[in-house]
Amino acid sequence: MMTFKSDNMEKRNARRTREIVVPGEVLADASDYRAGENAYELDGKIRASVMGTKTFTDSAVGVTVMGGFYMPVTGDTVIGIINDVGPSNWMLDINAPYPAPLHVSEVPWKVEFGDTSRFLTVGDVVLLKVLMVDESKKIQVTMKDSGLRKIEGGQLVEIEHSKISRVIGKSGSMIQMLKNMTDCRIFVGQNGRIWIDGDDENVDVAAEAIKIIEAESRSANLTDRVREFIEKRLPQSEEEDDEEDFE
Repeated sequence: MMTFKSDNMEKRNARRTREIVVPGEVLADASDYRAGENAYELDGKIRASVMGTKTFTDSAVGVTVMGGFYMPVTGDTVIGIINDVGPSNWMLDINAPYPAPLHVSEVPWKVEFGDTSRFLTVGDVVLLKVLMVDESKKIQVTMKDSGLRKIEGGQLVEIEHSKISRVIGKSGSMIQMLKNMTDCRIFVGQNGRIWIDGDDENVDVAAEAIKIIEAESRSANLTDRVREFIEKRLPQSEEEDDEEDFE
């Protein structure tokens, strides 16, 4: 059966080509479309709030986030890497589609204007909390909370941020097992970055175990498989478990 489309529909479909957009970029006129997912209206224009692919859905235009990016949420704890230093703030890569500014008012030190590089410089790794995310997806982060600090030493592991919940496990069971069996300090960022600190061999085993969790996140009996892997690499863990049974 032959179908006919209105001129308006044909016009819209003709524009539905794959197009990469960046935050703030104009997607369409607000008179023609409403703001869809990851988009907002400003000054009569629909604009992108994230980096991704322009997407049309019925009468809306939005953005489909490009794979691999973490979308910040207020209250998330994340691991950031300094990639630029200004006179009154630092810009951090937190694995999001856009940078995260850290203002001097949000660090635990008194920093004079222009003296920022004396405290944190390009390449430094820090533990942060997402302080705010506004409607246009601009974010602010802070180091003013318990446990937030500059990271020194240890190993930084990156996985898909969507797999972080599997690393943590139900009620924290998986991450607690990793800490106990490897005797490592482990900090898990919601943005897919994990910091591990301890003896070199133990850190390597913990990092490999985390990669197994990422690769086999949908597998059944994952906890048992990770436990067996660690026991083979660190046999002393089994002895420690036996000792705990007699305590």
